[in-house]
Amino acid sequence: MRRFPLLALCALASATAAHGRDAAVPAPAAAAKEAATLVLPPPARVPPLSLNLLRTITRTLSSDAFEGRAPTTPGEEKTVAYLIDQMQRAGLKPGNKGSWTQEVPLVELTPVRTSALAIEGGKAPLHLAYKTDFVAGTYRVVPRSEITRSEMVFVGYGINAPEKGWNDYAGVDVKGKTVVVLVNDPDYEMEGLDGPFDGRAMTYYGRWTYKFEEAARQGAAGVLLVHDDFPAAYPWGVPLSSWTGPQLGLDLPDGHMDQSAVIGWVTLDAAKRILASAGKDFDQLAEEAKRPGFRARPLGLRASLAVENSIRKQASRNVIGILPGKTRPDEYVLYSAHWDHLGRCEPVDGDDICNGALDNASGTAGLIALAQAHARTGASARSLVFLAVTAEESGLLGSQYYAENPVFPLASTVGGVNIDGLNLSGPTRDVVIVGGGKSQLEAFLARAVEAQGRSILPEPSPEKGSFYRSDHFNFAKRGVPMIYATSGEDMIDGGVAAGRAASEDYTANRYHKPQDEYDPAWNWSGAVQDLQIYYRIGRELATSDQWPNWHPGAEFRTIRDLSRDSAK
Repeated sequence: MRRFPLLALCALASATAAHGRDAAVPAPAAAAKEAATLVLPPPARVPPLSLNLLRTITRTLSSDAFEGRAPTTPGEEKTVAYLIDQMQRAGLKPGNKGSWTQEVPLVELTPVRTSALAIEGGKAPLHLAYKTDFVAGTYRVVPRSEITRSEMVFVGYGINAPEKGWNDYAGVDVKGKTVVVLVNDPDYEMEGLDGPFDGRAMTYYGRWTYKFEEAARQGAAGVLLVHDDFPAAYPWGVPLSSWTGPQLGLDLPDGHMDQSAVIGWVTLDAAKRILASAGKDFDQLAEEAKRPGFRARPLGLRASLAVENSIRKQASRNVIGILPGKTRPDEYVLYSAHWDHLGRCEPVDGDDICNGALDNASGTAGLIALAQAHARTGASARSLVFLAVTAEESGLLGSQYYAENPVFPLASTVGGVNIDGLNLSGPTRDVVIVGGGKSQLEAFLARAVEAQGRSILPEPSPEKGSFYRSDHFNFAKRGVPMIYATSGEDMIDGGVAAGRAASEDYTANRYHKPQDEYDPAWNWSGAVQDLQIYYRIGRELATSDQWPNWHPGAEFRTIRDLSRDSAK
């Protein structure tokens, strides 16, 4: 989970939100014209949602007996068995060829030793300190991975976007070399959302995961991403804590040997020292990298760095239920939520179980409550799939594995809704859509929100790239339109001040801490509000014969068009 209720990712959220709060959800002329051609089905009637079921499942999954629901632990065994029982009781059928689960192979790499980052060839040798100046690791499943005297190249933002006429790798061969890359998009400092990379709103090209993926496609042996608080949207402490402990990844047959040998982050100060050693001015090059036509710069430096890991392989499970369609059962509408949390964690007052009540026992309970409501209404034309995924907290791994190994073809998956935590503070007057302006699915959302007398607000901090930080993204990047929306901050009781206080309190005192526990005093009416919207979107997609697409210019449009063409 990455937010509540307004994407409160960390303590600096309130400091950065003001930059984007007044921006409008982008609606280019081509997107607006295309949205107008979408034919919505008759509005769906929303049946009662079981509040008792929501409470019971949330309370059970977040109890100490489930030990924080960490993947591959006894807590997972209890969670999976419980979810299968609840899906069956809700009226679903096993979703994976007669089985309720999909095995997700995982591998854990634990750092044993990381050398200093040694850089030679410049004005003076540099020896950068692990944790102080940089953090590093590898996706490769090997005991030792290294770069030795690897030539260094500054590649700006490290973006290759043919549809935008932008290629930071043009004219340079980085095979076997180490690239230095800036985080975010070239236009992240804009106030509006109309830049070549959506202005202040981060696109996938700005995400650190994309930078590593593209560098590997280009053949780079090493990747050093420059950390800067504002464009990264978090302080150095985040990569420091995230990159220095055990790392879970998918256990693939090739052992991720197609990835760069060493990847990591360097501090802004360290990056400036590296470029200064090469006789370059960091600020000048960073400014040049924002402009079209930028060309990568060889630095005349060579980098050496080694990482050593212990390796442990294991398997986790996604849980899948289905309500088969009556007339078009081979077309699928998807609901997703992650069942996992952190398991045992840093103790607070002697309590070391991160129960994850809101994150995401509540969202998993919402998934089951929606399944029950749909099953009681009866089968629709299309099939409805309910997917509880594992290892979201470890990098969206369960949804990634499903998207790469889909039980139901993604080309035949119409669209869906992702649920990552419910609003347990009370009803609101508004709804926030994360990554707004991207797809025709938003027309279904808009009608459902309007029917409740609520309004849709733009994402307050689009520069954080929150659309790319929850499970729906793994489906989106493979073309499937997904909605990720949540309650806003304008609460019926107390207004924006109350909503913001609730968000900040959760982030500061319970987010990813043992204090995220079930509270009998929670106000579930806001959760029910949102679940009613999710029900309508899913039901109307399941009764419709429409195939909502991404808007022109969205980074997922091309792959969706190709997948739909192949299906036809």
